[in-house]
Parts: sequence; C-alpha cells; structure tokens
Amino acid sequence: MTVIATWNVNSIKARLPRVLEWLEKFSPDVALLQELKTTDDTFPRMEIEASGYHVETVGQKTYNGVAILSKQPIEIHHRRLPGDEDDEQARYIEADTCGFRVAAIYLPNGNPTRDENGGDHEKFTYKLGWMDRLVAHAEDLLSQNIPVILGGDYNIIPNDDDVYDPVAFADDALCRPESRARFRQILNMGYTEAFRTMVSDPHLYSYWDYQRGAWQKDNGVRIDHLLLSPEAADLLESVGIDKTPRGKEKPSDHTPVWGKFS
Repeated sequence: MTVIATWNVNSIKARLPRVLEWLEKFSPDVALLQELKTTDDTFPRMEIEASGYHVETVGQKTYNGVAILSKQPIEIHHRRLPGDEDDEQARYIEADTCGFRVAAIYLPNGNPTRDENGGDHEKFTYKLGWMDRLVAHAEDLLSQNIPVILGGDYNIIPNDDDVYDPVAFADDALCRPESRARFRQILNMGYTEAFRTMVSDPHLYSYWDYQRGAWQKDNGVRIDHLLLSPEAADLLESVGIDKTPRGKEKPSDHTPVWGKFS
C-alpha cells in the first residue's frame, strides 16, 4: 500500500514540531505540503530528511510555497504550473515518486471577489486564470494514461455540503459558481475526487479558522482535495481526513487529507 496525503501547514517553520510529529506517527509515503511561507534555502530540509524523507520544494518568502516529501526518490517535472512563465507565485510542483505522478497545489484564494466598482477583483480574476491553466494541464496529464494525483489546498468548496454555512459563503471565491465550474471541469474530463468517492456524509471538513471558536464549534470547510486520474482511482483503497493535528498545540488551520492506494 502507498499512502499519499496533502496538508496545508500554514508556515513550515511555525508548524515544524507538528509536521515532524505527524510524519513519525502517520508515516505517509508521500506528503504534499502547501503554504510553506519560506524560501527554498530556509526550508528545514535537514529535519525532514532526518525523518526519512526525500524533499523537493518551491518556496517564496512570507507567502505561498509548496513541497513534495517522499520516502522514495523524487523526479521533478514542473516547478510551476505551465501556461504562464511570468507567474512568480510559488503554487505548484509536480514529480514522479512511488509509482505516481503527483502534484502539490496551492490554488489562489481569490478573495475579495468584488472591486470597489462592483466588478471582479484582480485577485478573483487571477484565481480563475490560474484554474484555467490547471484545467489545461490536467487534461494534458490525463492524455498520458498514467496514475496522476493532483493534491493540495484548492481553495474550492465543491458543494454546499462541504461548508458549515452555505449562505454566508455564497459570494466567497471558494464557492462562487465560476470557481466551482472550473473544479467540475477537471472532474468531468475524467478525474475523481478521492474523498467523495468513498465518503458521502455531509459537513466533514479539512479547515477551521482560528477565529470565533471555529474548531470547537466544528464550523469548517472542506477545501483540501486529492484529484485522481482513472489509473490512480483504480488503485484507491481508502480515504480519510486526519483531524488529529488540528487539535494539537499551535496547529495549522488545515488538517491532512489522505488516500491509501494499492
């Protein structure tokens, strides 16, 4: 079995004790990390490697940042999402490892959605453009007929069952019809959303805000996903959301989502 997980750690330096603890106890074969908030040269590579993992990162000072950790060697294919060579935001890394093509994705948040004149804000426009590039690249990967796992913080709430208060989030970039439509485009071309393949229960979340007692009240959203090509979906054995790290001291506001593959 191969266990592949995605986790937005919300600062690898601030969350290093939690990450090392999780790697030791949960021991995924591959961990796709987002929101490192550090550059490549300041990533705690030594500590992660001492835990038994190969490491590849695309870092950025203060913001963004993605990484692939694997118990097996990592062969890099992309360090940015194809389609815009001028995009300097560290949001994508893709590689072969453990018999899979994997990508760690930190999709733009996109809020606020409206500018001062009531039109689309540039942050929302950037999100939609980034998603268009992801749709195109996902289609290219699909044509290669290999097991692909696109994992990460998608900043997309797929359905109203995936948010504690759909009305409050109706005009949020995570729920806007334009965002959801692009997410469905990837599914409609042949990818499988791993969690919903096996779990139909509503209101199960992967993110809880630090404010207003969201964790204690279970006021969360499900925005961290593993999307699988047909070749990867055929190997899926089980899925889950590991809520344990979120209940620890000084946690990330996200928690890992994992899939187990034969």
